Amino acid sequence: MRRALILALGTALATAPLALSSAAAETKAAAAYKVPRTSFGQPDLGGYWTNATLTPLMRPAKLGDRAVFTPEEVKKMESAVDKEIADGNAPTDPNAPVDAKAPQTTEIRPEFAAAGGDVGGYNRGWLDPGNTVMRVHGEPRTSLITTPNGMPPKRKAGAPPAGGFRGGLGSFDSYETRSLGERCIMGFGRNAGPPMFPNGFYNNDYEIVQTPDAVMINVEMVHDVRIIRLNAKHRTDDVRPWMGDSIGWWDGDTLVVETTHIPQAQQFFGSWKNLKVTERFTRVGKARLHYQFSVEDPTIWDAAWGGEYEFSPMQGIIYEYACHEGNYALPGMLAGARAEEAEAAEKAKTAAKGGSQP
Repeated sequence: MRRALILALGTALATAPLALSSAAAETKAAAAYKVPRTSFGQPDLGGYWTNATLTPLMRPAKLGDRAVFTPEEVKKMESAVDKEIADGNAPTDPNAPVDAKAPQTTEIRPEFAAAGGDVGGYNRGWLDPGNTVMRVHGEPRTSLITTPNGMPPKRKAGAPPAGGFRGGLGSFDSYETRSLGERCIMGFGRNAGPPMFPNGFYNNDYEIVQTPDAVMINVEMVHDVRIIRLNAKHRTDDVRPWMGDSIGWWDGDTLVVETTHIPQAQQFFGSWKNLKVTERFTRVGKARLHYQFSVEDPTIWDAAWGGEYEFSPMQGIIYEYACHEGNYALPGMLAGARAEEAEAAEKAKTAAKGGSQP
């Protein structure tokens, strides 16, 4: 027993320096990296990038305050992806009933099974959530949020409910009460932001284009385009465009972006009216773009908080995300609701007459 304990301790001590040296090497390499410049002298952030990752936005509670995965955990998570893909791409029974569920295994994530069986026949081949844990400065992170427990901080007494950030599905009374994603106005999840996060399913890709006066971020989902005005001032009215009002400036090699005027429909954990998001984009390597964000709203949180991750190069380019083409689900849902209402009204009319329907 004692020998086993000594061996375990020795293994832990041997592993820790390796992890630390890897992170230290990444930090040293980033410090030595010379950021390329555009033809007009700005640090070059341009190109196609992706933030797809296995690392969740919020840390699983079981991990507590542990910000970094162990090498064994990383290996297990990343090696499981191959099996997950094979299981998720298993042939579909053409004679299966319309309400059949996608095949479940111990490896496939529940949300992917739902996508496969419940929302239009996707299988794993249509999903691209990422197959690696997010590394930041070489460390495999357990969450994108960097608070001590990897969760949003405690809210002030009397603050409105958090409400997540995806937005409720709404009623079937009108297209205006459906989600922004269903209406092809904004992508589901929070790809466009700010702050910007992977949605966990697909299309977590971005194109950055720079000019001397502005930076454009083209978000694949759903072809959202955010324009960041450089060395400008925020608007002074209360008009709240999609993705808010973003202004930016260069702090050395880092692009700093500040966004206010975020619309209520894009609330972030219940914050929107007084929400200010500050983002920092820094090239730290040929294949790494460090992204850091902080959010603040003095009516909801006592202090600013945030997180970070690193974009990696996208393999390919972004094509138009033609969300409206073939988007038959939205009129179909509304038509189904109207049919149910008509049926209920007919039953009520019959009941009022004291009769019965055949």
